[in-house]
Amino acid sequence: MPLTLIITEGVLPKSRHQATIARLSEAFLQLHGLAGNQFFTPNVIGHISELPAGSTYAGMNPAQVAIVEWLTPSFAFPTREIQQAYVAQATDILFEACDGKQPRANIWVNLKYAVDGMWGIGGKAYTNAELGEAAAKG
Repeated sequence: MPLTLIITEGVLPKSRHQATIARLSEAFLQLHGLAGNQFFTPNVIGHISELPAGSTYAGMNPAQVAIVEWLTPSFAFPTREIQQAYVAQATDILFEACDGKQPRANIWVNLKYAVDGMWGIGGKAYTNAELGEAAAKG
């Protein structure tokens, strides 16, 4: 499950990049009951896309941004409770990691779903059902 953290340069200290990705990923796994799952845990991947200062906007004006963006199978974040909990936790994680310098109003969380059957891991295209079976074994 790829996680992309899109931030304006200077929003998040570089020394906190890895820990922030780890905390965002752990929250995802915990809310889905997959913490420690031997199949899913190594397949939660992430990267940070740090954009130059002055190149990010909010409300059509220059602004520092922090965007948590997931690409997941369509069965992820299945309930409103999980959606709300993750958005709140992710916002808190980033706010704390930025020492409160990034306004909560400029922290966004969004989600994209992959087409069923096009989740490739290690050369195999998994369907949602196959992912569920792999998770159950893990």
